[in-house]
Amino acid sequence: MKRILVCLDASSRAPLVLAAASTLAGQIGARLSLLRTVGLPPEIDQEVLVHAASDVIETMTSTARHDLEAHAKSLSMTEIEGIHVHVGTAWDVICREAKALDCDLVILGSHGYSGFDRILGTTAAKVVNHCDRSVLVVRPHPARHG
Repeated sequence: MKRILVCLDASSRAPLVLAAASTLAGQIGARLSLLRTVGLPPEIDQEVLVHAASDVIETMTSTARHDLEAHAKSLSMTEIEGIHVHVGTAWDVICREAKALDCDLVILGSHGYSGFDRILGTTAAKVVNHCDRSVLVVRPHPARHG
């Protein structure tokens, strides 16, 4: 195993996912490619989007790239093989990018949704079901009682 695709979102769970990927990469001598997908929320007014689409997308991708670069600074640069930002539906972009980069493993976080989200499926569930690569889903540590 030489290349791991690490999928990071803007949530507070991203450092946990990156730490798990970094630890695994260090243990097996793999390199990391960091990925952030950018999607436009459906609630954005379509008329506004027609007039400002390129500016909105450019701002969102630029922000995502800067965020990934900040995460990368916390690691040894020898671990990082690339930083990638793509616009699209998260699970589909992840599956396509894993194949395009010839990654051996995809690592992403779990949101732990319930109810209606379980019926529709989360990004993690869709990646597990559709990706042609092995997938590791990182969950937060369960609350310890006692």
